[in-house]
Amino acid sequence: MKKTFLYIFLTAGAVIFLYPFIWMISASLASENEIGGLIFLPSDFTFNSYVQMFNKIPIGKAFVNSMIVSSCVTFGVLVFGSMVGYALSRLEFKGRDLIFYIIIFTMTLPFQITLIPQYILIVRFGWVDSYAGLIVPYLMNALAIIMFRQYFKSIPQDLIDAARIDGCGELRIIFGILWPNSIPVLVTVGIITFMTSWNEVLWPLIVIRNENLMTMPQLVTLFAVGGRAESQLGVKLAAATILALPIVTAYLFFQKYFIQSMASSGMKE
Repeated sequence: MKKTFLYIFLTAGAVIFLYPFIWMISASLASENEIGGLIFLPSDFTFNSYVQMFNKIPIGKAFVNSMIVSSCVTFGVLVFGSMVGYALSRLEFKGRDLIFYIIIFTMTLPFQITLIPQYILIVRFGWVDSYAGLIVPYLMNALAIIMFRQYFKSIPQDLIDAARIDGCGELRIIFGILWPNSIPVLVTVGIITFMTSWNEVLWPLIVIRNENLMTMPQLVTLFAVGGRAESQLGVKLAAATILALPIVTAYLFFQKYFIQSMASSGMKE
């Protein structure tokens, strides 16, 4: 009986959590007149909202921009995060623990504190209205460094020592030995980084003014609140659905590794 109530409770929670997303997809396929009634299934499915959205804004170009920016940021975070995590977990040097605590401390600082100095640097470098302005500031990530550090601590030291005896350098150990044995944390950091970069709105709004370089969240935000949607809720929901699909799809494919890493990346000393 206890297990039955638990499943009922979990099922109810899942329905409550999923209902807004399911309704968003359903409403984007409904006529404008039916959306206000919070219908679950429209009486007549139509792709008119999607057609209008593609006609009103360059959503395809924005999708490509978001893919380029998010992919570059994710790759950079995986490379640099694993390098720093390896140094903090396996190399002995003065100030190692202090650096680790400083990295943890940076996670407590709100993004808004560094926003103005970061923007000034981007202007000085001439990276306004460029991919570099969107990518470079996010290539280092404190959470990724901590997760790599903790996961690398769980890998036997004998494996690393054997690689050194065989003549492997530190970079070869990281990318040739540790990466193949760290798939769960690589996928987890990749998903979190890609999702965070994909959903970023504030920084692109500050750095990018050229519509041809705008990311999807930025373009959809300006589309929804800037008047180009002409108060049509269906068109706004269609844009939001297109924006959410890549993240949902990526998580569905990699959720096994994500959960595995969350379960095995506890704090180890």
